[in-house]
Amino acid sequence: MTPARFEKLRRVLATRQDSLTVLLDQVHKPHNVAAVVRTCDAVGIAQVHAVSADRELARHHGISGGSRKWVRMQVHPALDAAVTALRAQKMQLVAAHPGPRCVDFRDIDYTRPTAVLLGAELWGVSEAGLAAADHHVRIPMVGMVASLNVSVAAAVILYEAQRQRADAGLYAPRSLDDPGMQARLFEWAYPRIAARCRAEGEPYPQLDEDGAMLRTPGMRLGTGR
Repeated sequence: MTPARFEKLRRVLATRQDSLTVLLDQVHKPHNVAAVVRTCDAVGIAQVHAVSADRELARHHGISGGSRKWVRMQVHPALDAAVTALRAQKMQLVAAHPGPRCVDFRDIDYTRPTAVLLGAELWGVSEAGLAAADHHVRIPMVGMVASLNVSVAAAVILYEAQRQRADAGLYAPRSLDDPGMQARLFEWAYPRIAARCRAEGEPYPQLDEDGAMLRTPGMRLGTGR
């Protein structure tokens, strides 16, 4: 771990938005999930939520390629479990769905804690998801096609959220507290060692300002990168 690499990890983590996320409602196509997660990383989302009743999504370990290293994914067995988890974080639920209740996606205040709910291309957001949502939004379409690919829709909405949050200065103050920042830094810098520490119930080693591990007597750690 070079000092320059560690500084980049620290800089990126400092902009992570714990109060902005995406909830994928039965979106299983690996390329779509990968594209959504990639956009989430680009706008600073720390964690994505997904509903996968048969746990199919969890079996695709490489589903998001390199982006999976930087964005956590929490898979829920049912929508109500996902909604409960998001409500506990006081998130508003914004469903991308054309219908009588929908408003232009740019009319929503994304500076509030927000989860953007997206459904599979064929079926869209489930009835349960629509009922749970606080807002329904649409992306204006003036062409012949009726909808965008789910990953494209995610990018359009999330970059509006990013614009609003940047204008409001929400990327400047760090949202992670010190313990959270240090833990995430270690997981990013030394993922294999972090996984071993979690498996063995051991705390993460401390890091110095350049990202080097501060070894303590009895430590037996490999490179882990």
